[in-house]
Amino acid sequence: MNKKTLILIIVLAVLLVGALAYLGVRLSQANKANEEMVQLFELEKEEMESEYSTFATQYDEMQILITNDSLVAQLEREKLRTQQLLEELRATKASNAAEIARLKKELKTVRTVMRSYVMQIDSLNQANEKLAKENKRVRTQYAEVTKKVETLREEAKTLSDKVTLAAQLDATNIRIEPRNKRGKATNSVKSAIKFVIDFTIVKNITATTGERTLYVRITSPDGTVLTKDASRTFKYESAKLEYSIKKFIEYTGEEQGVTVYWDIEEFLNPGEYTVYIFADGVMIGEKGFTME
Repeated sequence: MNKKTLILIIVLAVLLVGALAYLGVRLSQANKANEEMVQLFELEKEEMESEYSTFATQYDEMQILITNDSLVAQLEREKLRTQQLLEELRATKASNAAEIARLKKELKTVRTVMRSYVMQIDSLNQANEKLAKENKRVRTQYAEVTKKVETLREEAKTLSDKVTLAAQLDATNIRIEPRNKRGKATNSVKSAIKFVIDFTIVKNITATTGERTLYVRITSPDGTVLTKDASRTFKYESAKLEYSIKKFIEYTGEEQGVTVYWDIEEFLNPGEYTVYIFADGVMIGEKGFTME
């Protein structure tokens, strides 16, 4: 083995050990992601930066391995292109979904091109059995790095699910007041003519702002939904549910009170009634009350 090849092998091993150490740190950070969920929005961008940086370095390393001037020039062009994409990624905010998606697509192309060059170089150097064995060891280490990256992606998916859960609305302080024709509170099924339902949508800075649709279901003691029209339904999980009241709100992320009304036009039986509140296909609150 000549000195140039030995230096290349040492440099490549050091870079791979450094990459393994870096990804180990990222895995440790991902394990703590439940405490700092905001890291989710930077995780994928950091992974992409790491891969772009690794590929740019690998192009330098491959140029040392070969003597074919034409191939060296091709590798130089691909290295410069990879470095340009890396700089674009670093200048892109993690919240810029469209640009991140474009650069992620470009990264897929870079991987494909890299694989093609790796195959060419392997073919050019297959006569050197010792170097081929060393390349196999390096590829094994690269597979381990790739496995760690996949682990990070799984951690990111889990964290994404938790962020989605955290972004859901929540209804609290639910109060149901049956009223008679004089507007007075009553628990009598004979005198009640209206249900007044008050609740609070809690503050949630992670939830999407804007117009939201709330659905309220009122069920009688036998489980029947109080509704004016059985065709009034909304999607919940894999089913369509009837609703009693539909309410549009302009959600700002801050706490806000909501009041809805149900005019009693049907015969009511004494017993336990339940109010369920839904938003974005999720039940966000429920409260029972008794009529006599």
